[in-house]
Amino acid sequence: MVFFRRCSGSIPFRRSLLTFILFHIICVAAAQPLYDSVAAWYRQDILYSGAIALKEAPVTVTATRSERSAGGPHDFFSEGDYWWPNPAHPDSPYIQRDGLTNPANFLSHRRAMVRFSRLMGDLASAWLLTGESRYVRHAMRHAHAWFSDTSTLMNPSLLYAQAIKGRVTGRSIGVIDMIQMMEVAQALHVMRDADGVDGDVVADARRWFSEYIKWVTTHPYGVQEGQAKNNHGTCWVMQVAVFARFTGDQYWMDSCRRQFRQVLLPGQLDSAGRFPLELARTKPYGYSLFNLDAMATICHVLSTPGDDLWDLRLPDGRTMRRAIEWMHPFVADKSRWPYKQDVMYWDYWPVAHPHLLFSYVRYRESAWLDTWRELPRFPRVEEVIRNLPVRHPLIWIAP
Repeated sequence: MVFFRRCSGSIPFRRSLLTFILFHIICVAAAQPLYDSVAAWYRQDILYSGAIALKEAPVTVTATRSERSAGGPHDFFSEGDYWWPNPAHPDSPYIQRDGLTNPANFLSHRRAMVRFSRLMGDLASAWLLTGESRYVRHAMRHAHAWFSDTSTLMNPSLLYAQAIKGRVTGRSIGVIDMIQMMEVAQALHVMRDADGVDGDVVADARRWFSEYIKWVTTHPYGVQEGQAKNNHGTCWVMQVAVFARFTGDQYWMDSCRRQFRQVLLPGQLDSAGRFPLELARTKPYGYSLFNLDAMATICHVLSTPGDDLWDLRLPDGRTMRRAIEWMHPFVADKSRWPYKQDVMYWDYWPVAHPHLLFSYVRYRESAWLDTWRELPRFPRVEEVIRNLPVRHPLIWIAP
Protein backbone atom coordinates (compact mmCIF):
# COMPACT_ATOMS: atom_id res chain seq x y z
CA MET A 1 0.00 0.00 0.00
CA VAL A 2 2.83 2.41 0.72
CA PHE A 3 4.04 2.04 -2.86
CA PHE A 4 0.65 2.97 -4.28
CA ARG A 5 0.22 5.95 -1.93
CA ARG A 6 3.63 7.35 -2.86
CA CYS A 7 2.81 7.12 -6.54
CA SER A 8 -0.84 8.17 -6.29
CA GLY A 9 -0.14 11.68 -7.50
CA SER A 10 1.01 10.55 -10.95
CA ILE A 11 -1.99 10.00 -13.24
CA PRO A 12 0.12 8.73 -16.17
CA PHE A 13 1.85 6.31 -13.81
CA ARG A 14 -1.47 5.05 -12.43
CA ARG A 15 -2.77 4.49 -15.95
CA SER A 16 0.41 2.70 -16.95
CA LEU A 17 0.30 0.54 -13.84
CA LEU A 18 -3.38 -0.27 -14.38
CA THR A 19 -2.65 -1.24 -17.97
CA PHE A 20 0.14 -3.54 -16.84
CA ILE A 21 -2.05 -5.16 -14.17
CA LEU A 22 -4.94 -5.70 -16.60
CA PHE A 23 -2.56 -7.10 -19.22
CA HIS A 24 -1.07 -9.48 -16.65
CA ILE A 25 -4.52 -10.66 -15.51
CA ILE A 26 -5.62 -11.27 -19.10
CA CYS A 27 -2.40 -13.13 -19.94
CA VAL A 28 -2.65 -15.34 -16.86
CA ALA A 29 -6.30 -16.10 -17.55
CA ALA A 30 -5.52 -16.98 -21.16
CA ALA A 31 -2.44 -19.03 -20.30
CA GLN A 32 -3.99 -21.19 -17.60
CA PRO A 33 -6.18 -23.38 -19.87
CA LEU A 34 -3.28 -23.97 -22.27
CA TYR A 35 -0.92 -24.76 -19.40
CA ASP A 36 -3.43 -27.20 -17.93
CA SER A 37 -3.90 -28.88 -21.31
CA VAL A 38 -0.17 -29.26 -21.98
CA ALA A 39 0.37 -30.53 -18.43
CA ALA A 40 -2.36 -33.14 -18.94
CA TRP A 41 -1.14 -34.20 -22.40
CA TYR A 42 2.44 -34.81 -21.28
CA ARG A 43 2.07 -35.57 -17.59
CA GLN A 44 3.37 -39.13 -17.78
CA ASP A 45 6.30 -38.16 -20.01
CA ILE A 46 7.26 -35.30 -17.68
CA LEU A 47 7.08 -37.45 -14.55
CA TYR A 48 9.07 -40.21 -16.24
CA SER A 49 11.79 -37.78 -17.33
CA GLY A 50 11.79 -36.14 -13.91
CA ALA A 51 12.31 -39.50 -12.19
CA ILE A 52 15.28 -40.25 -14.41
CA ALA A 53 16.72 -36.76 -13.87
CA LEU A 54 16.69 -37.32 -10.10
CA LYS A 55 19.25 -40.08 -10.58
CA GLU A 56 21.66 -38.05 -12.72
CA ALA A 57 24.83 -36.54 -11.24
CA PRO A 58 26.21 -33.21 -12.50
CA VAL A 59 28.65 -33.26 -15.42
CA THR A 60 30.25 -29.97 -16.44
CA VAL A 61 32.88 -28.87 -18.96
CA THR A 62 35.64 -29.80 -16.52
CA ALA A 63 34.87 -33.51 -16.96
CA THR A 64 36.54 -33.64 -20.40
CA ARG A 65 39.06 -31.65 -22.38
CA SER A 66 40.21 -31.66 -25.98
CA GLU A 67 43.89 -31.49 -26.87
CA ARG A 68 42.87 -29.08 -29.62
CA SER A 69 41.44 -26.53 -27.17
CA ALA A 70 43.46 -23.39 -26.51
CA GLY A 71 41.50 -22.77 -23.32
CA GLY A 72 41.74 -24.05 -19.79
CA PRO A 73 39.76 -26.75 -17.97
CA HIS A 74 36.88 -24.36 -17.15
CA ASP A 75 36.49 -23.04 -20.70
CA PHE A 76 33.78 -24.28 -23.01
CA PHE A 77 35.24 -25.66 -26.26
CA SER A 78 33.57 -26.70 -29.49
CA GLU A 79 34.60 -27.04 -33.12
CA GLY A 80 33.10 -25.68 -36.32
CA ASP A 81 30.51 -28.19 -37.45
CA TYR A 82 31.18 -27.98 -41.17
CA TRP A 83 35.01 -28.14 -41.08
CA TRP A 84 36.87 -31.31 -42.02
CA PRO A 85 40.45 -32.59 -42.38
CA ASN A 86 41.93 -32.01 -45.82
CA PRO A 87 42.14 -35.51 -47.37
CA ALA A 88 45.09 -34.45 -49.50
CA HIS A 89 47.01 -33.11 -46.51
CA PRO A 90 45.69 -34.59 -43.22
CA ASP A 91 47.91 -32.42 -41.01
CA SER A 92 47.02 -29.16 -42.75
CA PRO A 93 44.27 -26.76 -41.61
CA TYR A 94 40.71 -28.01 -41.86
CA ILE A 95 38.62 -27.23 -44.96
CA GLN A 96 34.93 -26.32 -45.11
CA ARG A 97 32.09 -28.51 -46.37
CA ASP A 98 29.06 -26.30 -45.74
CA GLY A 99 26.06 -28.07 -44.29
CA LEU A 100 27.91 -31.34 -43.69
CA THR A 101 28.67 -32.00 -40.02
CA ASN A 102 32.02 -33.56 -39.17
CA PRO A 103 31.24 -36.40 -36.69
CA ALA A 104 34.85 -36.45 -35.45
CA ASN A 105 34.64 -32.97 -33.95
CA PHE A 106 34.97 -32.52 -30.18
CA LEU A 107 31.39 -32.61 -28.85
CA SER A 108 31.75 -33.37 -25.15
CA HIS A 109 31.24 -29.83 -23.87
CA ARG A 110 28.24 -29.23 -26.10
CA ARG A 111 26.76 -32.54 -25.00
CA ALA A 112 27.34 -31.63 -21.35
CA MET A 113 25.58 -28.30 -21.85
CA VAL A 114 22.64 -29.91 -23.68
CA ARG A 115 22.42 -32.51 -20.91
CA PHE A 116 22.42 -29.78 -18.25
CA SER A 117 19.65 -27.98 -20.13
CA ARG A 118 17.61 -31.16 -20.46
CA LEU A 119 17.97 -32.10 -16.80
CA MET A 120 17.07 -28.64 -15.53
CA GLY A 121 14.04 -28.55 -17.82
CA ASP A 122 12.98 -32.04 -16.73
CA LEU A 123 13.33 -31.20 -13.04
CA ALA A 124 11.57 -27.84 -13.28
CA SER A 125 8.71 -29.36 -15.30
CA ALA A 126 8.25 -32.18 -12.80
CA TRP A 127 8.24 -29.65 -9.96
CA LEU A 128 5.58 -27.58 -11.72
CA LEU A 129 3.38 -30.66 -12.00
CA THR A 130 3.87 -32.00 -8.48
CA GLY A 131 5.13 -29.21 -6.27
CA GLU A 132 7.63 -31.68 -4.78
CA SER A 133 10.77 -29.96 -3.52
CA ARG A 134 13.01 -32.94 -4.29
CA TYR A 135 13.08 -31.87 -7.92
CA VAL A 136 14.12 -28.36 -6.93
CA ARG A 137 16.83 -29.57 -4.57
CA HIS A 138 18.33 -31.78 -7.27
CA ALA A 139 18.25 -28.93 -9.78
CA MET A 140 20.19 -26.86 -7.25
CA ARG A 141 22.84 -29.58 -7.16
CA HIS A 142 23.38 -29.30 -10.89
CA ALA A 143 23.32 -25.49 -10.84
CA HIS A 144 25.86 -25.47 -8.01
CA ALA A 145 28.28 -27.54 -10.10
CA TRP A 146 28.02 -25.25 -13.12
CA PHE A 147 27.86 -21.85 -11.41
CA SER A 148 29.13 -22.10 -7.82
CA ASP A 149 31.70 -24.85 -7.32
CA THR A 150 35.10 -23.43 -8.24
CA SER A 151 36.41 -26.89 -9.10
CA THR A 152 33.72 -27.65 -11.69
CA LEU A 153 32.13 -24.38 -12.82
CA MET A 154 32.25 -23.13 -16.40
CA ASN A 155 33.75 -19.73 -17.18
CA PRO A 156 31.03 -17.29 -18.33
CA SER A 157 32.38 -16.79 -21.85
CA LEU A 158 32.75 -18.59 -25.17
CA LEU A 159 36.27 -17.69 -26.19
CA TYR A 160 36.99 -21.13 -27.63
CA ALA A 161 33.70 -22.08 -29.27
CA GLN A 162 33.49 -23.16 -32.92
CA ALA A 163 37.26 -23.40 -33.25
CA ILE A 164 38.82 -24.66 -36.50
CA LYS A 165 41.94 -26.77 -36.35
CA GLY A 166 44.87 -24.95 -37.91
CA ARG A 167 42.88 -21.73 -38.42
CA VAL A 168 41.31 -20.17 -35.31
CA THR A 169 41.05 -21.00 -31.60
CA GLY A 170 37.51 -19.62 -31.42
CA ARG A 171 35.03 -17.60 -33.47
CA SER A 172 32.17 -15.18 -33.07
CA ILE A 173 29.68 -17.69 -34.43
CA GLY A 174 30.52 -19.93 -31.48
CA VAL A 175 28.30 -17.65 -29.39
CA ILE A 176 25.32 -19.55 -30.79
CA ASP A 177 26.30 -22.56 -28.68
CA MET A 178 25.08 -20.69 -25.59
CA ILE A 179 21.43 -21.00 -26.62
CA GLN A 180 21.60 -24.38 -24.87
CA MET A 181 21.75 -22.48 -21.57
CA MET A 182 18.39 -20.77 -22.15
CA GLU A 183 16.31 -23.49 -20.53
CA VAL A 184 18.72 -23.53 -17.61
CA ALA A 185 18.02 -19.84 -17.00
CA GLN A 186 14.30 -20.34 -17.59
CA ALA A 187 14.13 -23.30 -15.21
CA LEU A 188 15.86 -21.27 -12.49
CA HIS A 189 13.53 -18.35 -13.22
CA VAL A 190 10.46 -20.57 -12.78
CA MET A 191 11.76 -22.22 -9.58
CA ARG A 192 13.15 -19.06 -8.00
CA ASP A 193 10.62 -18.99 -5.13
CA ALA A 194 10.07 -22.73 -4.75
CA ASP A 195 10.62 -24.71 -1.58
CA GLY A 196 14.06 -26.29 -1.77
CA VAL A 197 15.71 -23.42 -3.64
CA ASP A 198 19.23 -22.59 -2.52
CA GLY A 199 19.33 -18.81 -2.55
CA ASP A 200 23.11 -18.70 -2.73
CA VAL A 201 23.17 -20.93 -5.80
CA VAL A 202 20.52 -18.86 -7.56
CA ALA A 203 22.48 -15.71 -6.72
CA ASP A 204 25.63 -17.31 -8.15
CA ALA A 205 23.72 -18.25 -11.29
CA ARG A 206 22.42 -14.70 -11.69
CA ARG A 207 25.94 -13.33 -11.30
CA TRP A 208 27.21 -15.90 -13.83
CA PHE A 209 24.63 -14.96 -16.44
CA SER A 210 25.20 -11.26 -15.75
CA GLU A 211 28.91 -11.74 -16.37
CA TYR A 212 28.13 -13.63 -19.55
CA ILE A 213 25.84 -10.82 -20.76
CA LYS A 214 28.67 -8.37 -20.14
CA TRP A 215 31.08 -10.58 -22.10
CA VAL A 216 28.77 -11.24 -25.05
CA THR A 217 27.87 -7.56 -25.38
CA THR A 218 31.45 -6.22 -25.19
CA HIS A 219 33.87 -8.85 -26.48
CA PRO A 220 34.56 -8.66 -30.25
CA TYR A 221 33.16 -12.17 -30.71
CA GLY A 222 29.89 -11.22 -29.08
CA VAL A 223 29.65 -7.82 -30.75
CA GLN A 224 30.25 -9.35 -34.18
CA GLU A 225 27.69 -12.09 -33.56
CA GLY A 226 25.13 -9.53 -32.47
CA GLN A 227 25.53 -7.83 -35.84
CA ALA A 228 25.01 -11.02 -37.88
CA LYS A 229 22.23 -10.66 -40.42
CA ASN A 230 20.86 -14.21 -40.29
CA ASN A 231 19.88 -16.73 -37.59
CA HIS A 232 23.09 -16.01 -35.68
CA GLY A 233 21.97 -12.45 -35.04
CA THR A 234 18.52 -13.73 -34.07
CA CYS A 235 19.98 -16.23 -31.61
CA TRP A 236 22.20 -13.55 -30.07
CA VAL A 237 19.12 -11.48 -29.27
CA MET A 238 17.18 -14.55 -28.10
CA GLN A 239 19.80 -15.71 -25.61
CA VAL A 240 20.54 -12.23 -24.26
CA ALA A 241 16.80 -11.63 -23.81
CA VAL A 242 16.27 -14.86 -21.85
CA PHE A 243 19.35 -14.32 -19.68
CA ALA A 244 18.48 -10.67 -19.06
CA ARG A 245 15.00 -11.60 -17.91
CA PHE A 246 16.45 -14.09 -15.44
CA THR A 247 18.96 -11.56 -14.09
CA GLY A 248 16.47 -8.68 -14.08
CA ASP A 249 18.56 -6.66 -16.53
CA GLN A 250 15.99 -4.21 -17.89
CA TYR A 251 18.55 -2.37 -20.00
CA TRP A 252 19.34 -5.39 -22.13
CA MET A 253 15.73 -6.51 -22.32
CA ASP A 254 14.86 -3.10 -23.76
CA SER A 255 17.86 -3.24 -26.08
CA CYS A 256 16.77 -6.64 -27.39
CA ARG A 257 13.28 -5.30 -28.06
CA ARG A 258 14.75 -2.46 -30.11
CA GLN A 259 17.01 -4.89 -31.96
CA PHE A 260 14.02 -7.01 -32.90
CA ARG A 261 11.97 -4.04 -34.04
CA GLN A 262 14.68 -2.13 -35.87
CA VAL A 263 17.02 -4.85 -37.16
CA LEU A 264 15.86 -8.45 -37.00
CA LEU A 265 12.38 -8.38 -38.48
CA PRO A 266 12.98 -5.66 -41.10
CA GLY A 267 16.37 -7.10 -42.05
CA GLN A 268 15.43 -10.77 -42.37
CA LEU A 269 11.75 -11.17 -43.28
CA ASP A 270 10.56 -10.61 -46.84
CA SER A 271 7.08 -9.53 -47.94
CA ALA A 272 5.88 -13.12 -48.37
CA GLY A 273 6.88 -14.14 -44.83
CA ARG A 274 10.11 -15.94 -45.75
CA PHE A 275 13.68 -15.63 -44.50
CA PRO A 276 15.72 -15.35 -47.73
CA LEU A 277 19.09 -15.65 -46.00
CA GLU A 278 18.04 -19.00 -44.53
CA LEU A 279 16.55 -20.21 -47.82
CA ALA A 280 19.90 -19.57 -49.49
CA ARG A 281 21.67 -22.06 -47.20
CA THR A 282 22.34 -25.74 -47.87
CA LYS A 283 19.67 -26.63 -45.29
CA PRO A 284 16.91 -24.13 -46.12
CA TYR A 285 14.09 -26.01 -44.43
CA GLY A 286 15.86 -26.60 -41.12
CA TYR A 287 17.31 -23.11 -40.99
CA SER A 288 13.95 -21.49 -41.76
CA LEU A 289 12.39 -23.42 -38.90
CA PHE A 290 15.27 -22.59 -36.58
CA ASN A 291 15.15 -18.87 -37.28
CA LEU A 292 11.37 -18.75 -36.93
CA ASP A 293 11.60 -20.54 -33.59
CA ALA A 294 14.15 -17.99 -32.38
CA MET A 295 12.06 -15.03 -33.58
CA ALA A 296 8.95 -16.40 -31.87
CA THR A 297 10.85 -17.06 -28.64
CA ILE A 298 12.00 -13.44 -28.59
CA CYS A 299 8.40 -12.27 -29.02
CA HIS A 300 7.16 -14.63 -26.31
CA VAL A 301 9.82 -13.62 -23.79
CA LEU A 302 9.96 -9.86 -24.40
CA SER A 303 6.42 -8.75 -25.25
CA THR A 304 4.90 -6.32 -22.74
CA PRO A 305 1.64 -4.34 -22.51
CA GLY A 306 3.31 -1.34 -24.10
CA ASP A 307 5.52 -3.20 -26.54
CA ASP A 308 3.90 -6.31 -27.98
CA LEU A 309 6.42 -7.59 -30.50
CA TRP A 310 3.87 -9.95 -32.01
CA ASP A 311 1.92 -6.87 -33.13
CA LEU A 312 4.88 -5.23 -34.87
CA ARG A 313 3.80 -4.34 -38.40
CA LEU A 314 6.41 -2.89 -40.73
CA PRO A 315 5.38 -0.12 -43.14
CA ASP A 316 5.05 -2.62 -46.01
CA GLY A 317 2.87 -4.97 -43.96
CA ARG A 318 5.45 -7.53 -42.84
CA THR A 319 4.59 -9.18 -39.51
CA MET A 320 5.52 -12.20 -37.41
CA ARG A 321 2.07 -13.61 -38.08
CA ARG A 322 2.77 -13.58 -41.80
CA ALA A 323 6.02 -15.51 -41.20
CA ILE A 324 4.19 -18.20 -39.26
CA GLU A 325 1.34 -18.36 -41.78
CA TRP A 326 3.83 -18.83 -44.61
CA MET A 327 5.75 -21.62 -42.88
CA HIS A 328 2.87 -23.52 -41.29
CA PRO A 329 1.69 -25.43 -44.40
CA PHE A 330 5.20 -26.84 -44.83
CA VAL A 331 5.40 -27.83 -41.17
CA ALA A 332 2.03 -29.56 -41.32
CA ASP A 333 2.99 -31.27 -44.61
CA LYS A 334 6.69 -31.21 -45.48
CA SER A 335 6.02 -32.71 -48.90
CA ARG A 336 4.67 -29.32 -49.99
CA TRP A 337 8.06 -27.63 -49.43
CA PRO A 338 8.77 -25.72 -52.67
CA TYR A 339 12.55 -25.37 -52.26
CA LYS A 340 15.44 -27.81 -52.32
CA GLN A 341 15.77 -30.39 -49.59
CA ASP A 342 18.36 -29.96 -46.83
CA VAL A 343 21.67 -31.68 -47.56
CA MET A 344 21.56 -33.36 -44.12
CA TYR A 345 18.89 -34.22 -41.55
CA TRP A 346 16.01 -33.63 -43.97
CA ASP A 347 14.19 -36.72 -42.69
CA TYR A 348 14.28 -35.58 -39.06
CA TRP A 349 12.37 -32.30 -39.41
CA PRO A 350 9.90 -31.01 -38.36
CA VAL A 351 9.51 -31.59 -34.63
CA ALA A 352 7.49 -29.83 -31.92
CA HIS A 353 8.68 -26.34 -32.82
CA PRO A 354 8.17 -23.64 -30.19
CA HIS A 355 7.03 -21.07 -32.74
CA LEU A 356 3.79 -23.05 -33.10
CA LEU A 357 3.15 -23.06 -29.36
CA PHE A 358 4.21 -19.48 -28.69
CA SER A 359 2.24 -18.09 -31.63
CA TYR A 360 -0.83 -19.98 -30.41
CA VAL A 361 -0.44 -18.28 -27.03
CA ARG A 362 -0.70 -14.94 -28.82
CA TYR A 363 -3.09 -15.59 -31.72
CA ARG A 364 -5.15 -18.62 -30.60
CA GLU A 365 -4.98 -20.29 -34.01
CA SER A 366 -6.00 -23.84 -33.14
CA ALA A 367 -4.42 -25.33 -36.28
CA TRP A 368 -0.98 -24.22 -35.09
CA LEU A 369 -1.45 -25.86 -31.69
CA ASP A 370 -2.81 -29.03 -33.33
CA THR A 371 0.25 -29.25 -35.55
CA TRP A 372 2.58 -28.69 -32.59
CA ARG A 373 0.88 -31.43 -30.62
CA GLU A 374 1.12 -33.94 -33.49
CA LEU A 375 4.86 -33.48 -34.02
CA PRO A 376 7.62 -35.44 -32.20
CA ARG A 377 8.62 -33.88 -28.88
CA PHE A 378 11.65 -36.00 -28.12
CA PRO A 379 14.15 -35.89 -31.02
CA ARG A 380 17.09 -38.26 -30.76
CA VAL A 381 19.38 -36.85 -33.43
CA GLU A 382 22.01 -34.53 -31.92
CA GLU A 383 21.79 -31.95 -34.70
CA VAL A 384 18.03 -31.67 -34.24
CA ILE A 385 18.36 -31.39 -30.47
CA ARG A 386 21.03 -28.70 -30.88
CA ASN A 387 18.71 -26.65 -33.08
CA LEU A 388 15.73 -27.06 -30.75
CA PRO A 389 16.85 -25.32 -27.54
CA VAL A 390 13.25 -24.84 -26.31
CA ARG A 391 12.24 -28.40 -25.41
CA HIS A 392 10.23 -28.10 -22.17
CA PRO A 393 6.99 -26.25 -22.89
CA LEU A 394 5.67 -26.07 -19.31
CA ILE A 395 8.52 -23.89 -18.05
CA TRP A 396 7.81 -21.34 -20.83
CA ILE A 397 4.02 -21.09 -20.49
CA ALA A 398 3.58 -21.44 -16.72
CA PRO A 399 1.13 -18.69 -15.62
